[in-house]
Amino acid sequence: MTTTKKTPRKRVSAETLSKNQREISVSEFFAKNRHLLGFDSLRKALLTTVKEAVDNSLDACEEAGILPEIWVTLLSRSEENRYVVQVRDNGPGIVPKQMPNIFGKLLYGSKFHSMKQSRGQQGIGISAAAMYGQLTTGKPLDVTSRTGPRKPAVSMKVIIDTNANKPKTVNQKELDEWHLAHGTELSIELEAKYIKGKQSVDEFIYQTAVANPHASFHYRNPVGELVSFERSVPDNPEPAKEIKPHPHGVELGVLMKMLQSTKQSTVSSFLSSDFSRVSPGLASKIVQRAGLKPRNRPSTIARKEVDSLYRSLNDPATKIMAPPTNCLSPIGMQELLAGLTRGVKAEFFTVETRKPAVYRGNPFQVEVGLAWGGDLPGDSLARVMRFANRVPLLHQAGGCCINKAALEVSWKSYGLQQARGALPTGPLLVMVHLASVWVPFSSESKEAVADYDEIRKEIRLAIQSCGRRMGQFVKRKARARNEAKRREVFNLYLDEVVSCVETITGEDHEKFRKQLMTISKAKTELAELLEEQSSSADEADELAAAENVIIIDPDAVAVESAAPELQGAVNAREQAALDFD
Repeated sequence: MTTTKKTPRKRVSAETLSKNQREISVSEFFAKNRHLLGFDSLRKALLTTVKEAVDNSLDACEEAGILPEIWVTLLSRSEENRYVVQVRDNGPGIVPKQMPNIFGKLLYGSKFHSMKQSRGQQGIGISAAAMYGQLTTGKPLDVTSRTGPRKPAVSMKVIIDTNANKPKTVNQKELDEWHLAHGTELSIELEAKYIKGKQSVDEFIYQTAVANPHASFHYRNPVGELVSFERSVPDNPEPAKEIKPHPHGVELGVLMKMLQSTKQSTVSSFLSSDFSRVSPGLASKIVQRAGLKPRNRPSTIARKEVDSLYRSLNDPATKIMAPPTNCLSPIGMQELLAGLTRGVKAEFFTVETRKPAVYRGNPFQVEVGLAWGGDLPGDSLARVMRFANRVPLLHQAGGCCINKAALEVSWKSYGLQQARGALPTGPLLVMVHLASVWVPFSSESKEAVADYDEIRKEIRLAIQSCGRRMGQFVKRKARARNEAKRREVFNLYLDEVVSCVETITGEDHEKFRKQLMTISKAKTELAELLEEQSSSADEADELAAAENVIIIDPDAVAVESAAPELQGAVNAREQAALDFD
């Protein structure tokens, strides 16, 4: 056996290796890792592109105080898996010099450093969609915008230089006439695939309409089908206000950076002016507890002193109020009901809004809606609709905090069947909305909420609150069915009794038949009403008085009756039975 002699590997110097090293632009990185942004399949690429464009349109309209009117059109090209996405809005428009950066530069935006609720956060979305279209078709993004009726519309094509993360524009021109007085229209040609289903653009438009009842949507799919969702709420949501960072949400490195960049002359004034919920008196106590002097300059304190200040801020003895919640803009109870009934044909609707809470110093608020019965399928698992800052989440349900919270609920307590580790079986729709100044998404594609204990707890409590009301309704429906069965058994013998009486007397006893039917109904309903009153009078009163409940059911009279009226009905039926006897 012969052995092959290995050639010794030539050593490479550090100087030679350094020649191959260069800076990587963010657009170049995401061009090679586009799956991180939601472009990992042709179907998701189409959905992500529509999602980012619609999110931008809704944010722009709401910030300008304009009721949103959104048009979405999908056009199929002759080439296989080639589509054009067109999105138009009636928003405030975009200043021409900003248009290239907004659509052609990744990580460019005004919301990343803003501590208030918004759909977009990172400044990646729409520019990433433009980049994907450019990579797969070689076509630039077309955009036209107008800022007012007295100003000309400006149209241009935007190309992204991925090596430098810089935009290039071509064919920029002013239009003498345009169909909108103000607004923006964009068009992106891309490689994609259109398939209907629960994770399609059709479903995204519908769910977006549910979470945004103040907006109108007009959607035309590649087949040519037109669907419109007219607004059911006449006003925009209350705008969120920007707040300053809360001390309990700031990490040590961020605190060091803030100290170096602040314009305040002392550490005490820095704490009271650059943070929320820190008064001058509290700032002095924090500085004193950290062993610092009140007049220490923020930019000159040493690393060890910053560490001491950080520990003082997070000391349990330092009582700091929770951050203000006017930075949030939840959907609202009545608006949530209006959205939930949009396209959902059910018998029972209920919603719950939790009080604002905090995770890592970031305020958040949970809203939940349940729909039960009606046309919802009764032989399949319950459907969970997930939203974050009014945006539907259609992928990665298994790893989402919202889904995990729904699985933790014991649905059997509310009259539903549930297998271990699964959602309940029955005609049930669960809608969960998370509003936050910074939604902790599990990835850059913003498809699932990270699993924070504080968030999961609030979602679970809100679902349980809605579940209790739904359980009352479901159990009463079951009682009504039992009452009908009792009456059917009783009525089986009515004809036989009447026939025997007629044989004995030789007379027609139709009046007797009607009287027996009255007794049958009174006795069976009386038993149910007495049982219901004795077991759940308080629950009946609570359900009837709730403003966050809608019941659409022809048999719901007893359900909607309050306890005194219920007692009156019982007394009337008792008296009718006694009079007949």
